Amino acid sequence: MSSGGNGVGCRSERRYTEEVEERLQKILSARGICSRRKAEEYIRSGLVKVNGKVALLGQKADPETDTVEVDGQVVEARKDLLYYLLHKPVGIVTTNANRQGQRTVRDLLPQHLRGKVFPVGRLDKDTSGLLLLTNDGVLAYRLTHPKFDHEKEYEVTVKGAIFDGALQKLQKGISLSGTKTKPARVKRLANNTFRITLTEGRNRQIRRMCQKVGSPVVALKRVRIENITDSVLREGELRPLTEEERSGVLERTMQKGAL
Repeated sequence: MSSGGNGVGCRSERRYTEEVEERLQKILSARGICSRRKAEEYIRSGLVKVNGKVALLGQKADPETDTVEVDGQVVEARKDLLYYLLHKPVGIVTTNANRQGQRTVRDLLPQHLRGKVFPVGRLDKDTSGLLLLTNDGVLAYRLTHPKFDHEKEYEVTVKGAIFDGALQKLQKGISLSGTKTKPARVKRLANNTFRITLTEGRNRQIRRMCQKVGSPVVALKRVRIENITDSVLREGELRPLTEEERSGVLERTMQKGAL
């Protein structure tokens, strides 16, 4: 007999549909179209359609089966995109190409990822810490272009004690090659150790800044990229980003450079 008479089948199907459906703002953000806040603006303006019909604020859709459009353009699923976090050790060059026999990031990757992901930005050979690897060119652009003011936090150990006055100078900005660095956030950890958060990435910037205030760097480690941090990932280890990390970094970078 059909289950339609008692409604069990309908309820089961409805529960399944509710589980797989997501808010349109989340779908657009996850696919790199815009931030969730911007998505709300698009929906209110009537620019978003689901299966050919103008969407309403709060509406959900199945990202696997429904056709979502923004301003007439179909939003394609991004299943082929990869996002990994690597703890780069000192002595490893941040490049996929082997140069003069030096060990590179590629050497730390499992065989199935070699040639499929690339480093986002650079970490000096003498610097350790967190490095994103992806094949998402849009995210890589947003995390490296200065206009997006992306945050990267570092733990710095210098030779000898660093005084409060020097930390204040680092915080306010230091002139490098005739151009002052952007203001930074600085937090002392010990007599000779502090954390600094930058929103730009000049060549060997922290080392040059510290040299300017008379405190040469002896150890430098990146501990955060936007919302992504990991204090237990060991040197040389690699792991995929969690869904929360992936959506979070996409959201943050899109908010800073709204399309």
